[in-house]
Amino acid sequence: MGVYKEGKNWKVQVYYKDWQGNQKRKQKRGFRTKGEAKEWERDFLQQQSQGVDIEFGNFLEIYYKDMDVRLREHTMYTKRYIIDLKIRPYFEKKILSEITVADVRAWQNELLMYKDKNGKGYSQTYLKTINCQLTAIFNYAIRYYNLQDNPCRKAGAIGKSKGEPKDFWMQEEFNDFLETVSDKPETRMAFLLLYWTGMRIGELLALTYDDINLEEKTISITKSYQRLKGKDVITQPKTPKSIRIITMPDFLADEFREYCSHLYGIMKNERLFHFTKSHMEHCMAAGIEKSGVKRIRLHDLRHPYVKPTTKKFASFLKFFRAAAIAARSCSIRYSWLMLPFQISPFLKSPA
Repeated sequence: MGVYKEGKNWKVQVYYKDWQGNQKRKQKRGFRTKGEAKEWERDFLQQQSQGVDIEFGNFLEIYYKDMDVRLREHTMYTKRYIIDLKIRPYFEKKILSEITVADVRAWQNELLMYKDKNGKGYSQTYLKTINCQLTAIFNYAIRYYNLQDNPCRKAGAIGKSKGEPKDFWMQEEFNDFLETVSDKPETRMAFLLLYWTGMRIGELLALTYDDINLEEKTISITKSYQRLKGKDVITQPKTPKSIRIITMPDFLADEFREYCSHLYGIMKNERLFHFTKSHMEHCMAAGIEKSGVKRIRLHDLRHPYVKPTTKKFASFLKFFRAAAIAARSCSIRYSWLMLPFQISPFLKSPA
């Protein structure tokens, strides 16, 4: 075991025991300096140690390896992105078991004090998301690697679970925006579906022709689409309850029928919309600027639009929707832009 000179470069050869206790050998070649080779050797052995007296960055690799096989690819991609960008740089070289409450508080303060070039800080929901990722890492170390304590608990939380009230478009605003994409039939149809059905962008982009029943005026939601690392990835929807059947109102079904009539030669399992979320975001930003409607996010198109002053009505709708799904006989419009009392068949549970 050790570091050896090999031509102009260096190589590492180490022996270790895997999780079953079997003796294994690992070699790594191509290091330009002896120092680089020794650093790799140290990191590798730390990652095999099954302990918490190792650098935070090396423990992260253990955590990632375990989570990779347990989480959805998109979920793991988001987790890695947040941790590598906002957590790893601060804690990477610290020994995991020696990270203190003061260390966590100092890191939290940096997040709280951050301001971009426009003087804007992180949102309360984003702060909470980042903090929860660090908390999850320490909880994992406690549960599976016998770390004694989670310093995040004593440090306290930052951020909030709920952000500012979501903004939305009234029907007139949406129609003004829709005019800006009237020359793009595929994009126009996609925005119509997002606005009137409440489906997520990933669910929309995963739709195939086989998911559409124009006679019954229904759309079957069974999957989600993401573009990850240059690849098209189809996964299960966000939650089990996300698997559902959406009933389209008559006018939307007519629009969809007309759109589908121009899809010549499409296969049943072929995606209906051959673009990505970034395309939709780009078209939305351009359309907002051109039409002059207020700026909202793509995701905001699917939120229930109930003002804080209508909490009682919102509670009624929540109860009604739950009862409807349980009975599998009633349904309710998800996008409540036609308030106050237009309730019509819109969502129904799969048979």
